[in-house]
Amino acid sequence: MSDIVVTVPKRLWDEWIEEGSLPEDEESGDEYAYWLGGSPPHVRPRDRVYICAHGKLRGYAPLTRIIHKPGGGFGLCRRGGAVACTIDEPIPGFRGFRYVWWPRDAERSFPDWRTP
Repeated sequence: MSDIVVTVPKRLWDEWIEEGSLPEDEESGDEYAYWLGGSPPHVRPRDRVYICAHGKLRGYAPLTRIIHKPGGGFGLCRRGGAVACTIDEPIPGFRGFRYVWWPRDAERSFPDWRTP
């Protein structure tokens, strides 16, 4: 269907990194969820969930599934397979998700993805 983009707030960046399953990590089998409110996007397993932080695209991980939270909201789940990449365009933080607006050929490797 579509790839999507989410933002990790600046204050949670270090905590998000500590969570694991980063681009250089071996797959552990652990599953992680990025929680959002509202209605889920039109995505399916293996679509990309891109992460932005500190005004930059930091990379993506393949979506494994969407889980629904009792009372509302949903989690975008991932395991391993994360890739560090960026684009030559600033991406200010935002709430919720957005569908990707750039072509994949605009993406480039981002070895310094951890640095705010």
